[in-house]
Amino acid sequence: MTVAAAVNKKSYYQSRKTKQRISKWVVTLILIVGSLSFLMPFWWMIQTSLKSLTEVVTYPPTWFPKKFEWSNYKTAWEAGNFARYSANSLLIATTAVLAHVISNSFIAYGFAKIRFPGKGLLFSIILGTMIIPGFVTLIPQYILFSKLHWVGTYLPLVIPGFFGSAFHIFLIRQFYLGIPNDLVEAAKIDGASHLYIWRSIMLPLAKPALATVAIGTFTGAWNDFLGPLLYVNDESKYTLQLGLQAFKVSSGVSQWHLLMAGSVMVMIPVIAIFFIFQRYFIEGMNISAGTKG
Repeated sequence: MTVAAAVNKKSYYQSRKTKQRISKWVVTLILIVGSLSFLMPFWWMIQTSLKSLTEVVTYPPTWFPKKFEWSNYKTAWEAGNFARYSANSLLIATTAVLAHVISNSFIAYGFAKIRFPGKGLLFSIILGTMIIPGFVTLIPQYILFSKLHWVGTYLPLVIPGFFGSAFHIFLIRQFYLGIPNDLVEAAKIDGASHLYIWRSIMLPLAKPALATVAIGTFTGAWNDFLGPLLYVNDESKYTLQLGLQAFKVSSGVSQWHLLMAGSVMVMIPVIAIFFIFQRYFIEGMNISAGTKG
């Protein structure tokens, strides 16, 4: 190799490394800007919850409180009856989680490990329901629940979960497909029933997928506003989302510091649950996405 060729090759690699370094910095900068754009509303909510009303309405607005008003949280908690609403939301969310985890994991087991005629067609129909907008079935569901005399109770918010969810069935089925069939066949040889196999073998192995379903269900039920708005008409049964809206109306839109304090309190349980179980959530999504049907 000539000296000129060696120099050109060295220049090529140096230029390539420089381009890779620049690309890395550009991607990092884009991620930082994107992260800040998502975090900015949360920071605005938190810092507003720690300001006095006078400071909130001051123009131009400030990004940091001059004095941290921690009493805003106590005032919002007591004035908004958040203790009662938190108990109601927790009851609905935990019941919904149990319903979705049990029903979807059981249905997914049938599609993943049991052979029966028309299984592929039936599974395709279930997946097809995912493209139907929820608002299309809103009125028929309300009429059905009204005829069942469920309006005014929590039943319309939790009972549908016992009939499965197309996305969650698909998610858990994909995870089950990654579990060797030899385990199921060996259990059958030992005389185990499908119920025993599902309960004692599949569920313990599917913890990441079940955690993903549980987190998604809890978040959806906890943050649900439309469902309780339609079916819950007794203030004593209000969830946190309805209570927050009622607190906004009763206290007036000018009480932004208390409203933001209430919003922070509503948001904390969901964030805490995600960070506690995020390892299972990420693992479940990765394994389910990487399994072929």
